[in-house]
Amino acid sequence: MSDEVHRDGPPPFDRPFDGEDTKQRVYGAVLHARDPMTAAELAERADCSTESARTHLSFYADLGIVIKHEGRPVRYERNDDYFEWRRVNELARENTVDELQTRVSELTDRIEDYRDEYGADSPAEIDVLEFDPERIDDIYVELSQWATAIEERALHERARRKAAGSTAPSHS
Repeated sequence: MSDEVHRDGPPPFDRPFDGEDTKQRVYGAVLHARDPMTAAELAERADCSTESARTHLSFYADLGIVIKHEGRPVRYERNDDYFEWRRVNELARENTVDELQTRVSELTDRIEDYRDEYGADSPAEIDVLEFDPERIDDIYVELSQWATAIEERALHERARRKAAGSTAPSHS
């Protein structure tokens, strides 16, 4: 790929943080990691030295962005709780209590519609093989949207409680 094409479009899929500094590349490598990885593995993904990766990973561990698993070798993984906390704070900061409550209500209605349509309380209870094979792809999409609605409602409800300064229970 030429430099001109790279400047005008997104970075290559295998190197989404090209052009960023080492700290950002290590951060990006952690974000994209699905399993705990060694500093050397993350360094390879971030296109930097293992020592540089280790330095930045230590910093991110201190901040709670990554979890450091002691052992031989030490492994690092993305701390999903940190990113969830960050998302809740962002929602609470950028929306009013009423806007958050409206969104919680909309998501609750959507979730109830899925429950009614599928006769189940959660997407995990659905066996897609019980449906017409021609609809399986659509069913998977709907189940994914249902699961996303459940997760988003929980985040918006936490943000609503935070914005309201309340500890009221959330929807189930």
